[in-house]
Amino acid sequence: MTGGHPVVGFIGLGQIGAPMANRLTGWPGGLVLYDVRPEAMEPFAASGATLAGSVAEVGRKANIISVMVRDDAQVADVVREIARAAAGLREVIVAVHSTIRADTAPALAAEVRAAGVELIDAPVSGGAPGAQDGRLAVMIGGSREGYELCREPFGCWADLILYFGPVGAGTRAKLARNLLHFVSFTAAAEAQRLAGAAGLDLRKLGKVVRHSDAVTGGPGAIMVRSSTAPLAAGDPLAGIFEHVRQLGEKDLRLALELGAELGVDLPLAELALLDFGAGLGLPAVEDHDG
Repeated sequence: MTGGHPVVGFIGLGQIGAPMANRLTGWPGGLVLYDVRPEAMEPFAASGATLAGSVAEVGRKANIISVMVRDDAQVADVVREIARAAAGLREVIVAVHSTIRADTAPALAAEVRAAGVELIDAPVSGGAPGAQDGRLAVMIGGSREGYELCREPFGCWADLILYFGPVGAGTRAKLARNLLHFVSFTAAAEAQRLAGAAGLDLRKLGKVVRHSDAVTGGPGAIMVRSSTAPLAAGDPLAGIFEHVRQLGEKDLRLALELGAELGVDLPLAELALLDFGAGLGLPAVEDHDG
């Protein structure tokens, strides 16, 4: 450590990892970087960071090590190599930022604990633009102490750092978040098919979607409840969400009518209409005109 600041390591300098690591250059405790591709490290040569020759070197030198590699197999290989290199030297925190299987982080955490390595899962959301701007969100699973130690260096590249619970909780949060993200892509494709059949400019429609979602918060605007159970009688959200249901069901019916007129199948819209009220925690109604 330098001046009480941990030495930070970063392994994996890809599309998101490189801008994350770039925002750590100048970190007062020092920065140690490694990527299997030497060309990925070249841009950091003049930054003052230490360019390591191996994962093991990062394991020997760093106190907090970020791992941003491709998949579960690569994560496991990197974490095990760090554990072998760091064993008996000092306690190390390894933060896995990759999106992996829900059970991978807990299994690896148990495996490397005896070597003095604490593994936390800390997947990120926001993509390369968020990494470049220091505006990623990071979802952390692990010990509360590990979370607290990582907050300051993570704050160089994230502006939302949330603790979700024991190791594995961060990954479960990321999988739920990405479920919404990628299902919405399919919904966007369905909306574009409807708009295309109606003879509309799809790029202009895309501008409207991005503009209005930036104002309203998009799907996240309804994610304000602590439970998905039906709303209790008298819950202050009930009136708000009833208004949302009326608008949503009306507009879904109108879109389905247009789809029927144009011969466009809209299966996600049909599912959304069927489950719209229940998804908001509202009681079923026999005949809801919207």
